[in-house]
Amino acid sequence: MVERLKPIGELALNMHVLFREGVAGSRQKARAGQLLDFAWRELLDGGNVLARLQHDEPLSPVPLEVYATFHELGHRHPGLEAAVEVCRRTATWNALEMMPNRRLGVLNAERKLGLAPSSDFGEAVARTWLGQLAEPWTVQLHIAYDLTHTVFHLTNWGEAPERIPEDIADYLTRYLPAWTEDWADLEHWDLLGELLVVDACLPRPTLDAELWERYAAAQSDSGAMPIQRGMPQGDPARVFDLVHHPTLVAAFASAMATSRAMSAV
Repeated sequence: MVERLKPIGELALNMHVLFREGVAGSRQKARAGQLLDFAWRELLDGGNVLARLQHDEPLSPVPLEVYATFHELGHRHPGLEAAVEVCRRTATWNALEMMPNRRLGVLNAERKLGLAPSSDFGEAVARTWLGQLAEPWTVQLHIAYDLTHTVFHLTNWGEAPERIPEDIADYLTRYLPAWTEDWADLEHWDLLGELLVVDACLPRPTLDAELWERYAAAQSDSGAMPIQRGMPQGDPARVFDLVHHPTLVAAFASAMATSRAMSAV
């Protein structure tokens, strides 16, 4: 069940960004709202799916993280909130071993719900690869995804670029152009999209037009974005699963870049 919840959470995050940044047209905004209502009502059964998962796996942070975005959008499930609060009182909640950027995700979800943080946010940032200002040439695929999510959780998915510590912002300003160029050359559109979001989250984004043209050219006529190189072929359900994430990333990246470009005018 957890794996099927991840795309729903990603959908909610992206729709929330579209609403927040104000870059969607009236027709797009209406469709996004209908899609979110459908996801909450039909796919999550008004939050009951999350509540059941919380009951079955009480120390999993996944229900909290998915619910936090829907909560920001006005949806409520008091039973789930009460169950999460019971779990948050345990020593285990804060002792759970997880990747540092995943800990940031939990802390950001708590912040979205207006809850007291279960641990120190600054200390959690300092434990991440990005917080360590590690050697930039060591960036591999998974490290790159981890650093993008560190930025996403720091800024609440681009809402507050000022939350990025100055040393981290300077580090990204220096090395992000090289990383984006590398992943563009590899035609890894999913990761490139996330790195373009990171750029838009910086206090002074570059919004490199040539890089954006390369990224946009990879998008199919249907609007879907492949993970790497060209669009996959075969069973439509399998293709949907493969392109779901990079397509949502493309929507996220374009919303953030458009908003930043408009604000700079």
